[in-house]
Amino acid sequence: MKSKHLVLMLSLLFVLSIALVACAGDGEPEETTDENDSAEEGSENEEAAGSGGDLVITVPSDVVSLSAQGQNDVPSSNVRENIYETLTTLNEDQEIEPGLATDWEQVDDVTWEFHLQEGVTFHDGAEFNAEAVKKSFDRLADEKIASPYVFLIEQVESIEVVDDYTVRFNLEYPYAPLLANLAHSGTGIMSPTIIDKDYEQLEDGGDVDEYINKEPSGTGPFKLEDWTAGESVTLTPYEDYWGDNAKLDSVQFKVVSEQSSRVAELETGVTHVADQIGPNNMSRVDGLADASVLQSPSVSVSYIGFNTEKEPFDDVRVRQALSMAVDKDEIINGVMNGVGIPAIGALAPPVFGYDDSIEGLPYDVEKAKELLAEAGYEDGFETTIWTNDNEQRVDTAVALQAQLGEIGIDVEIQELEWGAYLERTSNGEHDMFILGWSTVTADADYGLYPLFHSSQQGEPGNRSFLADDEVDELLDEGRRETDPAARQEIYTEVQEKLVDLAPMIYTHHQEYLLGVSDSVKDFSINAQGIYQIKDAYIEE
Repeated sequence: MKSKHLVLMLSLLFVLSIALVACAGDGEPEETTDENDSAEEGSENEEAAGSGGDLVITVPSDVVSLSAQGQNDVPSSNVRENIYETLTTLNEDQEIEPGLATDWEQVDDVTWEFHLQEGVTFHDGAEFNAEAVKKSFDRLADEKIASPYVFLIEQVESIEVVDDYTVRFNLEYPYAPLLANLAHSGTGIMSPTIIDKDYEQLEDGGDVDEYINKEPSGTGPFKLEDWTAGESVTLTPYEDYWGDNAKLDSVQFKVVSEQSSRVAELETGVTHVADQIGPNNMSRVDGLADASVLQSPSVSVSYIGFNTEKEPFDDVRVRQALSMAVDKDEIINGVMNGVGIPAIGALAPPVFGYDDSIEGLPYDVEKAKELLAEAGYEDGFETTIWTNDNEQRVDTAVALQAQLGEIGIDVEIQELEWGAYLERTSNGEHDMFILGWSTVTADADYGLYPLFHSSQQGEPGNRSFLADDEVDELLDEGRRETDPAARQEIYTEVQEKLVDLAPMIYTHHQEYLLGVSDSVKDFSINAQGIYQIKDAYIEE
């Protein structure tokens, strides 16, 4: 096999809580240069590193929003993370590092000060400073904007401008995941100019983000060149970028919905990277003379959700019954060709808060039938399951349809376009649905709070519409606790509670599968599912 495997250092990930309160100066040591190295040798090394090329990545779905504070979906995030930047960042070991903030200090339990990079500009020429940071976060918190990312800063009471390059965050309560949340793309800093213009068009009757979607402007290494809805998004390097410039001449995110078509374009050289090739295409890609599979573990979970507000899924016995009637191993082996880790809950093993001692509901068809009978559905019932056109999700729905048929559940599969799928599931129009969640901060707060807290129903993440007072209380407590051991106990209790409530069937923790041309150098995908393209280039 020619597969390129990226290996996460799991042992380091479990100490994320320690990294959250670490000094910003605890980054990697600076490299030293031998005094005998000549400028000419450095020039040769730089040239050898390569640069240039027009990278084409085929993706299954179009972006939904180019606003940093817009729709919470992976296709949009993959584009936006190259346009906008955040105050902090997570390295490949999920450790906090400086971003647009050079360093920070915790003044007291509820006060943090961030010192900002100087000499940074937005793509539209506006200056990056403390006022710009405050304006961006004030907009994120604005109820009129109704950003699905507002939960990331719900604990922030106010943001003060201390001086041109210092901002102070005043919190309502101590909050351990703050630094990790500030690395989330939803807190990306947007130009004050586009914020003002978007508010202006909003006052004139326009939609939230209408201007920003046309003229996104951040401080990132790439800027928007073109967005043809439903077809492609093209980015080009921002020449006045404050860090090392991107090497590519351009990158195009081209929408090709079918997996086989994405692989075909890789085979013919039309595209350089084919995303989500699917387990069934791994041998096909690895058999190519000039391309191979990039396989990488994730911090995500794939799940089948119930709408707990609708009958019969408002009955916990029904949810438990269906959960116990599903053979996850059959889905992983039959649909995913064995690629993936069986999931007990929403948290993947690398995420802080994960507890491998928790036991999920067992696969037990007879017990499932008993529970249905207790709930008054001895003869089963009819229902629907929604999915988008992702081939593995469609195949999962087919497998689920067959398995639930064994206990008398008649399931109709309905396939929706991606944008409509997100909108209608956020509105609660569904019965059952198939989706996934990536814990991009590698912290249990992000992995559980938006998925299960009653305040996050709908677009922010809780599309199961779960509302449980005990879960809410525990999740609130987990946000306020700063001791890692005490936080772990809280999140263990939450996960045990969620096993019993069964708001969803956790099928597996996926692995990312991409086909990559051998001509593409220094390209990767991180555990959050975000392409790393700043240092990528195409070798001619």
